[in-house]
Amino acid sequence: MAMTDIFDRLVQDHNKHRKLIKAIEETSGDSEERRSLYEQFRTDAKAHASAEEVTLYAILMAEVEMREYARHAAADHHEIDDAIKQVDETDMASSGWLAKFKTLKETFLDHLKEEEETIFPDARRDLGETKSVRLRDAFNAIKPEEIERVEAGADDKIAEKIG
Repeated sequence: MAMTDIFDRLVQDHNKHRKLIKAIEETSGDSEERRSLYEQFRTDAKAHASAEEVTLYAILMAEVEMREYARHAAADHHEIDDAIKQVDETDMASSGWLAKFKTLKETFLDHLKEEEETIFPDARRDLGETKSVRLRDAFNAIKPEEIERVEAGADDKIAEKIG
């Protein structure tokens, strides 16, 4: 699929995140595979949310008709960030880890569904093609920086950038 705009680009990441979640669920215990897959998911999901907020949702905050979507998405990102922290603080070898991961998964997948089925179609219509393509380019420029920031441990409070 050609990445024609910000929405296609974000869905590309969402699909990657879904695959990582499925792969994580197929692991068990405190294994190297689980650690590696979870770290990939954690890093990419946090970087994605941050880049999404400073590109798409920052623009939607300025659009009166779209402002509530942006606020809701930022609140979802904060809830996901809290769920990630809960998983991070739990021993990966314990049964509690998988339970907390499943809570994270449900919250995360609900957010993706809401974005893809409700927010993105309305925002694509509202923003138009030119702005949507520029936002894709901005997202692609910012996300690698956000990955580096998350990997460096400077990823607290990503959801407070807008709102």
